[in-house]
Amino acid sequence: MVVTSCWCCFLWLSLALPSTHCGAKISSNNFLDYLNRMFSIENIFLIGFVAFIIAILMLDMLVIDRKAHVVSIKEAATWTFVWIGLALAFSAFLWFFGDMVHGIQNYADLQAVAAKYARHLTLDPNHFEASVQSYRHYMTISYLSGYLIEKTLSVDNLFVMMMIFASFGVKNTEYQHVLNWGILGAIVLRFIFIFAGAAIIQRFEWVLLIFGLFLVYSGIKMYLDRNKQEQIDVQHHPMVKFLSKYFHVYPHFVGDHFFVRAKKQGGNYTLVEHGQHGLLCLTPLLITVIVIEVSDIIFAFDSIPAIFSVSLDPYVVFFSNIFALLGLRAMFFLLAAVADKFRYLKVGVSLLLLFIGVKLLIHKYVEISAVGSLFFIIAVIAVSIVASLVLKEKPKASENHE
Repeated sequence: MVVTSCWCCFLWLSLALPSTHCGAKISSNNFLDYLNRMFSIENIFLIGFVAFIIAILMLDMLVIDRKAHVVSIKEAATWTFVWIGLALAFSAFLWFFGDMVHGIQNYADLQAVAAKYARHLTLDPNHFEASVQSYRHYMTISYLSGYLIEKTLSVDNLFVMMMIFASFGVKNTEYQHVLNWGILGAIVLRFIFIFAGAAIIQRFEWVLLIFGLFLVYSGIKMYLDRNKQEQIDVQHHPMVKFLSKYFHVYPHFVGDHFFVRAKKQGGNYTLVEHGQHGLLCLTPLLITVIVIEVSDIIFAFDSIPAIFSVSLDPYVVFFSNIFALLGLRAMFFLLAAVADKFRYLKVGVSLLLLFIGVKLLIHKYVEISAVGSLFFIIAVIAVSIVASLVLKEKPKASENHE
């Protein structure tokens, strides 16, 4: 179902978005030439990338983590490093072969792509290889910046996920199951949001100013609310109320099932035996997944505009988003044990949002280099983590009184 939706979205966007391939000359006898006439090189590359990511997720969900269990810190740390390693390996690919993403084969191709995604980049028509290398390096630095931004912002989303699990009473053995489906859904939604957003920006560049204002507002709000204790009222959550109104909801968890069949007598539900007729009911586990997806949509309103601040290339934005999302589950289990240690991380995130928002607002007048942005992002993350570990938390007034 999810894979089908992803393919449908891809085909629609392939038709809706103009191709940036510039008609490079390839042998007509080559099968790639036929594919190039049917699809742009960009879309062919994207199909391969999406297929690779889906294969990894299916392997992870159906083979590696098929049996539900409590994830240890050691296991979470191992998988965190594995996903980070994959993300860095892809950055190495972009560093040496990034031009393949856009099918750049001559200077005209490079000029057309740079005009859309990197107008400030200086190209030399007399040195094609050097110009291509410059664009590859720009792609890589933008990708790494986007990856770090998404990783950092997602920490706040992980705290929300922890609250959702606690509020809905999900067993820790089922965390993996819920997170797997949540991440898979997030990938599909990001695909739609990123490429739709890129199409809007290409047509209405002033949208970047709206993104900038929203990010500045988000940064200020996050800083002011950094010490606020957030809670989720399950009974009055809008999505829970909506699902309870229009669907039958079984009140108890039933293993890892999203749907069950039950008979309703008055206000009570009773499970029926396998093969017997009954009402198709949603379980609290499925509602938890849906609530997490809704929270990710809200989170995407910050993260996607933020990454567009470092690159207007939807492929770079998508790649950085996906690799950050892939490691989200492992990072969840890693941070769950030490979440209270990083009390200055929200300050760092709010500062990043402010920086990114201002960068978008002034991009017409002041160009902040990709390298400069990357170093600033790394510095903010490093200072936030070090400050959290080194500076001791001041005792509360009530504790001093005692």
